[in-house]
Amino acid sequence: QVQLVESGGGLVQAGDSLRLSCAASGFTLDYYAIGWFRHAPGKEREGVSCISGSDRSTYYATSVKGRFTISRSNAKNTVYLQMNSLKPEDTAVYYCARKSGYGCLLSEDNWGQGTQVTVSS
Repeated sequence: QVQLVESGGGLVQAGDSLRLSCAASGFTLDYYAIGWFRHAPGKEREGVSCISGSDRSTYYATSVKGRFTISRSNAKNTVYLQMNSLKPEDTAVYYCARKSGYGCLLSEDNWGQGTQVTVSS
């Protein structure tokens, strides 16, 4: 059974850092791209970052480029999102999702339950 479990969210102040984790089970992480998304109240869901399952290419939304870093540990079956220099506009529920194959351009086929990130000014 495919499962994705996010953790690491919390309440921080602007300028602080958080590291989100996405623990995967039920499949071989190396064969799939994993994306991070966020959904803030009153806004559409936004793709934040993605790491491919093959050459580990990484992609970032313009809004987070230079502040967020995505990485993966296949040994731990976990994908991380290191978030630095957090801003109040980063406040959202963050989700990780498995893509349907290696590439980040593929659609998502499994989602985690989300973790709340709140950044106070």
